[in-house]
Amino acid sequence: MTRALRAGLNESGFNEGENVAIEYRWAHDNYDSLPALMADLVKRQVVGIVTIGAEQSALAAKAATNKIPIVFVIDGDPVSIGLVDSINRPGGNVTGMSLMSSALEAKRLEILSELMPKGTKIAILVNPDYPDTDSQLGSVETAASNGGQNIQVLNARNERELSTAFMTVAEQQAGAVLVAADAFFSRARDQIISLADRFRVPAIYDSREFVVAGGLISYGASIAAAHLGAGIYVGKILRGIKPADLPVQLPTKFELAINLKTAKTIGLEIAPAFLARTDEIIE
Repeated sequence: MTRALRAGLNESGFNEGENVAIEYRWAHDNYDSLPALMADLVKRQVVGIVTIGAEQSALAAKAATNKIPIVFVIDGDPVSIGLVDSINRPGGNVTGMSLMSSALEAKRLEILSELMPKGTKIAILVNPDYPDTDSQLGSVETAASNGGQNIQVLNARNERELSTAFMTVAEQQAGAVLVAADAFFSRARDQIISLADRFRVPAIYDSREFVVAGGLISYGASIAAAHLGAGIYVGKILRGIKPADLPVQLPTKFELAINLKTAKTIGLEIAPAFLARTDEIIE
């Protein structure tokens, strides 16, 4: 997604290596390293910090400085986790893009339930270290209760726990899996898709990137568009606009994508009416 970020910068008239330099730092899922990474950037007196991939990165950046402008790309609600004061008036030195993926978990449960036979148990896979997990589970559990849906919550914060979670899916005879929005899950995309294929279990995800990689179905906003928007915001800040004057951008469109090859592999038949309202079909 750094390509989309650079494209946003280019739209604002900034080109890496010409009139702007970018310092890259990667935590590689080691969130304990974030404070040191942010402290290093502050020490280098960078003119802006962009955080992508996890709410933890944005929170670490905010804790490191209240002066350097920060632009984030996150899945969840920036207000509820304390990143900004409000969507329209973020306040301070922080603004950015939210995919609002966490707010869509109930909708994903509804979509997955529609594909499965009535009474199917659905496993909800969450990362307990994700800052918005309580909100994710709250919305899913409410939707499940209202719809009479049987669900089972499974936790995974690393590769080993992912494997254990899918073995539990098989042991408990859950018929489908809702993979909640989380930066670690996105990076573990190939492993999760492989496990879903291995256990022949239908799964729904928060982004089309999963479906392109072989996952069954996704519902969510465009990750690339969010990173493009972040790049544009950085360009505006570099031209003198304050982060406090840039409202947090929320997605205006959510897309449903499905991989019919995967559906055939796991033996799931998709109704024509469902396909008719799908935005992207991969065959």
